[in-house]
Amino acid sequence: MNRPQPNEYPAWGETYISKVKGDIFEILTDQTESLPALFRANADKADYAYAEGKWTLKEMLGHIIDTERVFAYRITCFARNEQQPLPGFEEDDYVMNARFAQRPLEDLLEEFIALRKANLYLFKSLNDEELNRKGIASGREINVKSILFIAGGHIIHHISVLKERYHVV
Repeated sequence: MNRPQPNEYPAWGETYISKVKGDIFEILTDQTESLPALFRANADKADYAYAEGKWTLKEMLGHIIDTERVFAYRITCFARNEQQPLPGFEEDDYVMNARFAQRPLEDLLEEFIALRKANLYLFKSLNDEELNRKGIASGREINVKSILFIAGGHIIHHISVLKERYHVV
């Protein structure tokens, strides 16, 4: 699949899309195993935050899960030609209200794996017409293909943050 073009997504999407190198479906599939492996290898840091007011590893994983759901919902809506604008979401409020810190890390990991595997069935079922459909989310126009790339790039971004700021290995 060709990369999305800058006119197919809002400017903020470039942060994530630019991180995607290679086949998006291979990346999304690989993340189903590589992300949990990274968290499992650092399970002793599950409740660690690198600074006051920053998320713990479990909270970051919870954020990734919430964002995966939001992206999948947007993909579903726009692929099905939804014409109503979709709202944005405030990630800090979602994390603050989710109690991720109270959940076992393994439970969160299994949730991510199940969610991503289910989403891959949807993602891989989309044809070119559906991938090019667009809609309004968070007040900006975006197409389905761009959201797929953003979903993959979002996890790549957080893996970088984990390595740089949380010093995971």
